[in-house]
Amino acid sequence: MKTLEELMAIRNKMQGQVNLRAEDGSAVRVVVGMATCGIAAGARPVLNAFAEGVQEKGLKDVMVTQTGCIGLCQYEPIVEVIEPGKEKVTYIKMTAEKVAEVIEQHLIGGDVVKKYTISTELK
Repeated sequence: MKTLEELMAIRNKMQGQVNLRAEDGSAVRVVVGMATCGIAAGARPVLNAFAEGVQEKGLKDVMVTQTGCIGLCQYEPIVEVIEPGKEKVTYIKMTAEKVAEVIEQHLIGGDVVKKYTISTELK
């Protein structure tokens, strides 16, 4: 970082990521489990992929957050998508590579990616 312009560019980029976390009751919430078990299973790249993907797609009505233990350690990394007025969707064994598919099909297209959900695993 050598100039004020570079500093401002970094600030603007980070401000966009902070805005993703702003509370809004009408927003879709993407919650990534970031307890010790989740982090050990690879939740940090999943969280980063969601934050970057949502920002790249310009999804202003989607809030990406993290939480502690979700309670299903054997299925980590776990991501919950909570949409107002709809049943919560729990994605399991997520990877950063699967995130793009969830963003495109679920967050943008409105179709749950069933092959990654816990209901598929329990059958």
